[in-house]
Amino acid sequence: MLHSTVSASDKRRAFRAGLASPKIQRFPGAFTPLSTRLIQEKGFEGAYISGAVMANELGLPDIGLTTLTEVAQRGAQIARTTDLPTLIDGDTGFGEPMNVARTIQMLEDAGLSGVHLEDQVNPKRCGHLDGKEVVDERTAVGRIRAAVQARRDPDFVIMARTDIRGVDGLQASLDRAKALQDAGADVIFAEAMADLTEFEAMRAAVDVPILANMTEFGKSDLFTVQQLQDVGVNMVIFPVSLLRIAMGAIERGLDALAAEGSLTSQVPQMQTRARLYELVDYAAYAAFDDGVFTFDLGNNRG
Repeated sequence: MLHSTVSASDKRRAFRAGLASPKIQRFPGAFTPLSTRLIQEKGFEGAYISGAVMANELGLPDIGLTTLTEVAQRGAQIARTTDLPTLIDGDTGFGEPMNVARTIQMLEDAGLSGVHLEDQVNPKRCGHLDGKEVVDERTAVGRIRAAVQARRDPDFVIMARTDIRGVDGLQASLDRAKALQDAGADVIFAEAMADLTEFEAMRAAVDVPILANMTEFGKSDLFTVQQLQDVGVNMVIFPVSLLRIAMGAIERGLDALAAEGSLTSQVPQMQTRARLYELVDYAAYAAFDDGVFTFDLGNNRG
């Protein structure tokens, strides 16, 4: 009821333990706080909070238009609803090293378990689009060092994302990853790897855990969780998948409503009222306060 009873510190420790385990950590992208409840219920290890999704929810493209305040607020809303660790997209850190430091502390205060910071220039682009630019190594390393120095909870995970693979090739990505690891990054997120052999090369290049981004319609094939684990990947995110599934269903529903004048044909695909109430734990609120009106769903359809 209300908030998770698992502390932010415990979630962060669970995140680190998962990354150190032999089992790959699966973090679907939570596009709403309620969707995080399903991620937890279905047995996943954590929830990812995508910068692209946060921007898209506001009707914006993923080009660095969201603010730290917006990101921290949305992150807090999602983190409070789940017992799972949460990883949030911190884009480029929202400015210079001092801004990066504030970003870390704001996200710690919001109850997140970790953040990734990338080495793109502003305005940034989606990692699977062409035309990206990355900062020089000194600037990229400076962002991670600032983040590590600002961190107050040693269990808060600081992940370094590099987009240099799509700009200068695989060897540049390996070299950048090593530099980011040396700067204190707990995990390396190498964006837009071309195939499994490139993930293998990254695994051999660094000593810290590595992450794979399985996003639809991107540069990478959609490898299975098992394929990624077999080449040494420690964590995989599915950043925009649930939003795409939901928006696809919404569009189909609106098309049906426009064409048929009713949503009767769509009802079998809808979440039922009873299932929604179960997911938001309506019964717990009613038990806590008997003044909460309780519903008899027995005479509801479906």
